[in-house]
Amino acid sequence: MKIKSAQFVVSNTRVEKCPQEPLPEYAFIGRSNVGKSSLINTLTQRKGLAKTSGRPGKTQLINHFKINENWFLVDLPGYGYARVSKKEKKTFQKYITDYFLKRQQLVNAFVLIDIRHEPQKIDLEFMEWLGGKGIPFSIVFTKADKLKPVVIETQVASYLNALTSGVWEEAPPHFVTSSQSGLGRETLLNYIDNINRSIRQNPV
Repeated sequence: MKIKSAQFVVSNTRVEKCPQEPLPEYAFIGRSNVGKSSLINTLTQRKGLAKTSGRPGKTQLINHFKINENWFLVDLPGYGYARVSKKEKKTFQKYITDYFLKRQQLVNAFVLIDIRHEPQKIDLEFMEWLGGKGIPFSIVFTKADKLKPVVIETQVASYLNALTSGVWEEAPPHFVTSSQSGLGRETLLNYIDNINRSIRQNPV
């Protein structure tokens, strides 16, 4: 897929105020400091589309970006160790949960995982929640440029084993990416493109 246009549309905290257009949406979410904004900018090839910051937890709203005039990329607040109050975290949790449970346009969630770390309980629990609610999701491993190929394979295998040894019969689709090198960009965009084509050919 070639990205011909990418534009910011709206930020909000209420799913009712999200765009009303019946376009497929792909939500990106992960722990704070996982490299989400950098990945979004790499995917769209727009440097400043998503705001990057050295301070974890910068994204605090539901951000909609319209891509190629025919689908939405949705940037959701990170979870984990963002430097915000407990009250703010509870607020984030509510509108993130509302988005996943109520947003009919949502087609797939991409859960971002820092490939350098061992499987984290908070990530596994979040994916278990998505699965329990019947929300389709894929795993996007980030920061692959920080590791050697053989270590990447080991880390991915470790994570997929952690999933399949628990509640999952088989692991969800996964992608290995690097915002620095562009690794995985085409594969991820083609995955989205294939889903969009399938939706157009088989409308509900």
